[in-house]
Amino acid sequence: MARAVLGVDLAGSERRPTGLCLLRGAEAELSIAWSDEEILGAAVNGGASLIAIDAPLSLPRGRRSLNEPSPHHLRECDRELLRRRIRFFPVTLGPMRRLTERGVRLKAALEARGFEVIEVYPGGAQDVLGIPRKGGGREGLYEGLKSLGIRGLRPDASDHELDAATAALVGALYLLGLHEAYGDPEEGVIVMPRSGLSPEQVRSALRSLDPP
Repeated sequence: MARAVLGVDLAGSERRPTGLCLLRGAEAELSIAWSDEEILGAAVNGGASLIAIDAPLSLPRGRRSLNEPSPHHLRECDRELLRRRIRFFPVTLGPMRRLTERGVRLKAALEARGFEVIEVYPGGAQDVLGIPRKGGGREGLYEGLKSLGIRGLRPDASDHELDAATAALVGALYLLGLHEAYGDPEEGVIVMPRSGLSPEQVRSALRSLDPP
């Protein structure tokens, strides 16, 4: 059976929508969740073996919490994004604190249930893959993901769902070894698409994961 990946565009609060994408091969199922329990349910009911979450899932080395003053604001994976000139928000910046807290909590809950969990960054992945970010318009991102071979995307999909689809795509590339891991595994890594992948290589990779 093909391995399913659940991509999660996590919101910092359960009062805001979280985008979900269950990706089986190249076929995507998009939805919206609100609570952690809904996300856990989607992972279980969808038969996912890998969860790819768009949220920081660890703290910078030397930092015990997000609430205590500390000079440590960046992880090594964040520094790698800087070196590659990929725009991002540090984990300790304003609203990112709540998102990081939720991401760390959700990762622990998923791993306790036996799921493999990776941290991904759809905006950066879109840069690497050469497709538009949602900031440039939802339609451009929708067309970009379709051009990479993802099926089942709705024309009216929200930007949260499209970022979740990107997260799931990165998870699929991770399963096939077509990825790079930015950072230090002991501190936390961000999984990104391998640099230089062509659209046809991505499409072929997804087809290889299609159910028989």
